[in-house]
Parts: sequence; structure tokens; C-alpha cells
Amino acid sequence: MGEIVLADVRTAIEHEILSEWSAKHHPGVSIRTLDEVDFDDTDADTLLIPARVVWLPPVRRGERKVALADVIALSNPRRPPAFRQAAIRKLGPDRVRVVEGEPATVADLRVQHRERQASGTTLSAFVGLQASIAAERAELELVGTRYKVPRLVAEQITSSAGFQAGAAQLAGELGRTTSSVLQEATDKLGSFVATQSRLMRDIFTSTFSGLYERAWSVSVDLDTLGELRALNKSSSLVFLPSHRSYVDSLILASVLHQHDFPPNLVLGGENLAFWPMGPIARRAGTIFIRRKFGSDPVYKYAMRAYLAFIVDKRFNLEWYIEGGRSRTGKLRPPMLGLLAYVADAVEALDGADVMVVPTSIVYDQLPEITTMARESASGTKTPEDLKWLLGYARGQREYRGEARVRFGAPFSLREALAKAGDGRSRLDKVAFQVMDEINAATPISATSLASFALLGAEDRAYTAHEVEVILAPLLTYIAARELPGPDPALCRGAGLLTTLRELTDAGVLETFDGGPDQVWTIAPDNHAVAAYYRNGAIHHFVDRAIVELGMLAISDGDVVQGAPAPDAVASEGDGLLGPAQQEALRIRDLLKFEFFFPAKVEFLHRLGGELDLIAPDWRTTKYTQEWVHQTLLSSAGMLLARRTLQAFFDAQLVVAQCLVSTESDNPDKDVVLTECLGLGKQLSMQGVIQSKDSVSRELYDAAYQLADNRGAVHGDSSDQVTLNRQRWLGEVQQLRSRLIRLAAIEAEQVAAHQMDTQVGDGK
Repeated sequence: MGEIVLADVRTAIEHEILSEWSAKHHPGVSIRTLDEVDFDDTDADTLLIPARVVWLPPVRRGERKVALADVIALSNPRRPPAFRQAAIRKLGPDRVRVVEGEPATVADLRVQHRERQASGTTLSAFVGLQASIAAERAELELVGTRYKVPRLVAEQITSSAGFQAGAAQLAGELGRTTSSVLQEATDKLGSFVATQSRLMRDIFTSTFSGLYERAWSVSVDLDTLGELRALNKSSSLVFLPSHRSYVDSLILASVLHQHDFPPNLVLGGENLAFWPMGPIARRAGTIFIRRKFGSDPVYKYAMRAYLAFIVDKRFNLEWYIEGGRSRTGKLRPPMLGLLAYVADAVEALDGADVMVVPTSIVYDQLPEITTMARESASGTKTPEDLKWLLGYARGQREYRGEARVRFGAPFSLREALAKAGDGRSRLDKVAFQVMDEINAATPISATSLASFALLGAEDRAYTAHEVEVILAPLLTYIAARELPGPDPALCRGAGLLTTLRELTDAGVLETFDGGPDQVWTIAPDNHAVAAYYRNGAIHHFVDRAIVELGMLAISDGDVVQGAPAPDAVASEGDGLLGPAQQEALRIRDLLKFEFFFPAKVEFLHRLGGELDLIAPDWRTTKYTQEWVHQTLLSSAGMLLARRTLQAFFDAQLVVAQCLVSTESDNPDKDVVLTECLGLGKQLSMQGVIQSKDSVSRELYDAAYQLADNRGAVHGDSSDQVTLNRQRWLGEVQQLRSRLIRLAAIEAEQVAAHQMDTQVGDGK
């Protein structure tokens, strides 16, 4: 059996280097370039050995990587021009290596060509592509997986028989010629395929890292990261992070790069593809796609083919499942389009799978929150361009604390899809699992807790001691539930003063120290900014808040024995437990467009865990109105419902009143939301609604979705729509009155505590 070293060379120097290497490692074997071999006439048993020269950058600070100075000098150390190669070979021989790819026989390649390639693709072109891929894999073993980048992607996809057959089928559905659809799909594929290069990856990392390195120190859970790295050796990873800042992807990329992960292919919106960021980012692994492309079947086909290729070749992926940055601090509803495409690829490819990695990224301080809060209030977004980028970069010159990267439990997408069953809701179930894991992994910051305290039952100023009194039981609760909380030292004493000063310096709070005690309050018109910080942690407290509202309903006699119990949860003889669970599910239903809740049984089990903290003996105690009343009073020092849920029910009140007052049975959504912004501002100024941060288009949008879901926006019967609107308004008013009652109970207990403290001090 004969052998041929198939040389991938660009210059005479590289040919000379490969010839010397071949003479040493494969003596007597001929070395040829691709165009020097006629594969149709070559003996079938001939073994082809792909090989190429690899040029390495010089060592800088202990690492071989390209610097910005190389680009400025119009030099790429990984692909030096011919006139420099001889000098590099002489002066830096350690920078010149030869890699050998996995060999294959001509017979094997002929079989693969017949099975995998479309008609019209020559054997020579196919062999060249496979040789390049084999050499690329060998090169990765030398430079490391952190530089793993997909090469020749468009060529591999468009030359495949499957791609061309799919284009022909689509052409038939559209009533077009196959050639026209194939050409359009190829063109559109070329518009978003990330043409990665190791040079641009190094440049992108070093250039744009300045957007965050001065502003935040980055912390990461190293144990979980180690587990993910081990998992990545056998599976591709799909990172689905929360989206709070433009620098999210930069921070995550830096964390993964520093810990030897291969680079993610990042799916991002075309709004960030402007010069110079777009061209650099695309060559560093960003796939810029349209925000919406459901009406373009050829674009959809090209995108599906691309994602299927990525899944098949086991490259790591990353996209932001919320579709955009959160403007409230909570997770936004997931966008399912890209998840559907990846799910299709996993199920269409035999044995294919990806491990989904829910990822949380949060910041102690985030300067862009002010802009996002303004956009949430007005509904108008500032466009991104070069001027915007320069302004954004200037805004990152001050240190703003930590950026924390945490990972939820990874899971198999194939297994999650199988568990979710069939039907339209299966992707929703998978997406819920992602969002639930992100929420569980999201750490609670000291700034979140301080904002939680100051956005309190009353819109007033607080002393540091008053804030500390509010936070003390909250820290106890966080510890009891083993939540990822902050350093407790930052929530008391000198540490709390530091936290309050940081929020004051950021403009979130304002302070007054002209009296005996220094006090802090939310700065005028910055309630939405403070709410953003609070909302980063608020999901951890929602179950507890629902339990409190349900207990008050029983205590006040709003829930009575005999109401139907949820199926398979409470049994006969449980007294008020079944009706209480039904009330909890009713409250959950009112909040389902604001928070991510598990299935009914799991949700009620979680509430049981909350009751374990409030009253450990509740499972063996008769659930009576009197018992609930006493238990609620004894828990008054740790009531969370008012601060957790007030803004959301205030927003629902505004939307409900708008709908009740309108005469239209089919109102325009944009008109309603605009009217809500005006009404919300009015009711806030009048003191009707307690939470100024509830004046938010995002919150009104979620409330509008709830109204639509409950048949309170439009329907077949005008009378029924009117009745649904009034019923919803009544429910919201009832829950808001409960929140006021809980606040009063809390205030009484705080006053009693202060009185006891003064008596103890002899005052």
C-alpha cells in the first residue's frame, strides 16, 4: 500500500519545512499538494497523510497569544507572510511546528464522497476539505482547545447532499426553482456564519476586555466550573446565561478562556453588528442573526442547517434565552426559537445530544440600569452604534464591585425533551427548567438586599439601624434556606454603611446627615433603578410571600373549610389545608407572567418547605384559623410579602383599572400600555399605589398578558369580557389590601421591638 503526504502549504518555506519533516518521519514517502494528485487515477489503497505547518505567536506574559500591536503592525503571528517566515524559523525555531492529521485511504474517501456529498462536488474538492479538517484537529492538540474554532463551515454545509436535498424540498413548497433557493440559502448562510480566526479571537479578547476589567472584578464558582470542564470532554455545552449587560458575553468568554474551555459560538442580535465591533466579533465567534425571521423560510432553513452542523460537530454554543437584557432585574420570558432549532437538530441526528448549562451573571452595580429603567418607563430604546460604543466604554472607568458568574445544574437536552413529552408545551417545560436553574444559581448581593429594605412599606428615609433591623431576619431566612446570599458583614454595621455608600455614589440613593441620625432614601425618580437591584434577588422570596398571603387569607376568614382541594395534594380530613393550597394556586396564577413556577405538585411541595421554616410542627398540627393567626403573628418579624409583591400587584391594579374604564371590547395593546403609564404616574403621585417602581411599561406588559389570558382584554361576549375585567380588578384589590395588612402587622412588631430595645437601654 502506497502513501502520500498531502501538504497544506502556502509558501516555499512551508513546503521546505514539510519536506524535511516528511523525510524524517515518513522516509521514502512522496510529498504532494492537493492540485498535484489526481484522486480518480490514484490507487484505492493509497494512504493519504494530511500535514501542515503551524506558526505559533511568541510567548507574552507566560502565554502564546496575539497582541493588538501585531494587528497595528499588519502582522499575524499565526500566519506570517512569506518574507518573514525564514527569519522566524531561524530566530524562533520553537514557534515553528508541523502537525499530522488522521490519515485515510483513497478508497474510504471515495465512499464518503458518494454517501455524503451532493452531485457536482468533485472528489478532489472533497478530499481537500477532509484533509484540512483532519489537519485542523491535529493543530488543536498543539494550540489547545481554547482555540478550537470551526473552519470551512459554509463549504461543508452547502456541499452536503442533505443541505441540497432540503433546499430542493423547500423550493417545491415555495414554488421556486431549486437553484434559486439553493443560491439564496447559501448567501444567507454566508451572512451569519461566524468565520472565526484565532488571531481575531485574541484581538477581540484583549481589545474589548477593557469594557469590563476596570469596572468589575469577576468571581466564579470554581468547583462547578471544574465539573463542566470534565463534562465538556465528552459532550458539547450550550450555555444559556441570564442577560443583564452588554458585557455579559465578554465576561463569560473571559472566564471560560482562563479555564481552558473551547470558545463558544455566540448567537447575538444584528443590532450589535456595527463597525468596528461587528466585523471583529464575527471573526471571534459571534453569529449575528435577525431578531425576527419567522416570515423568511429560506433564512430559517439556512439557520436550521447551521445549528444542526454545530450540534453535529460538537461545538459549544451560547445565546441569551431571554432575547434581550432584563429591564426590571427579573428574568424575562424565554424566547423559544433557537431552542427549537437546536432541539430539532438533536432529535434529527442519531445519538446527538448537548448539555444545557443554565448560567447566571449578576453585578454589584450596573451603570446601564439607569438607561434601561428609563427605556422601561418610556418604551423607547437607544440604538447601538459607534458613538454609543465609545460612550459606553467611557462609562466603565470606575470600579463597581463584583460580577458574579454562577452555573445551574447542567442537563441533557435529549433527556429533557423526552421527559417533557409531546405537544406544544414541551419546549416551554425545557425552558422553564433553564430559567428555574438560573434563578436557583443567582446569588443575592448586599445591594439587592439594601434596595429590598429601602423599597419598603412606606416611601420614606431609613437610618442604617432601621435597615439593619429589616435585614437581620432576612439574613436568617437566607441562611435557613441555604440560598446563595452575600457576606452577612455587608448587611450590618460598618459593612452596611459601605453598601449604602456604594448605592449613594451610584446615584441610586440619596442621604441626609444634617440631623442627629444619617438617613438614606431612594433618590428622586430612581425607584425603578433600586427595584432593578432588588429584583435580582426577589425570586428567592416569592414562595414565602405567597405562603404569607395565604395564611392571612385563612386568618381573616377569606378561606374557609370545604373549598375544593387541588388534586392528589391534600386529602380528606386536612381541614383548611386543601383550601389553603387552592388559594396559593390562585395567587400563583395571578403572578405567572412575572415569575417562573414549577408544576402544581412541585410548587405546593415548595410551599410546604416554606411552612417548615415558619412552623416546623405544621404537618402534625390541626390547621385551624386560630392556629394560623397565631403562627402569622409570631412570624411578623420576617414577613416578606409586602416588599416582594407590592410592585406587581400595583401594576396589575393600574392595568385592570384601565381596562375596566375603557369602552372597547378589543383595545389596542400599545394604546392601553401608554394610558397605563399616565394613570400609574397619577396614582403614584396621589399615593393610591405604594410602589413608585411599579410605573413601568415592562410590568404593565406582563399584567396585560395576564388580563388577556383571563379573557379580560377581548372575547366573543362583551358582557363576559366586562365581567372578567371586574373580577380581576376585585382579586387585585383584595390582595393589595392583604399586603397593607401584612405591612401593618410588620410595623407593629418593629415598633414593639424598638420599644423593648429602648426599655432595655433604660431610655
